[in-house]
Amino acid sequence: MNKSDATPWRLYILRTARGVLYTGITNDVARRFAQHQAGKGAKALRGKGPLELLFHCEAGDRSSASKLEYQVKQLKRHDKIRLVAHQPVSLSLWLSALKNG
Repeated sequence: MNKSDATPWRLYILRTARGVLYTGITNDVARRFAQHQAGKGAKALRGKGPLELLFHCEAGDRSSASKLEYQVKQLKRHDKIRLVAHQPVSLSLWLSALKNG
């Protein structure tokens, strides 16, 4: 078992200097945020700083995290802002409630 198998994955949302929201997953939020701030990692964030970490939560294993990331990326901006404002304990339950009205 390697380190990424043992460490739970997390979903995170960042905001760029221009207010664009970026969603990603990692097993080390602090490390990944530092990479983004340094212009390494996602090309979509290069030169877009300073960045602000708005939200992060546990997302299970790599597969579950990828599925949650996809679901969050499909949300409209106002729903992502609601997600950040609510900071739900369970992202899966929050997404399910949002979907079901």
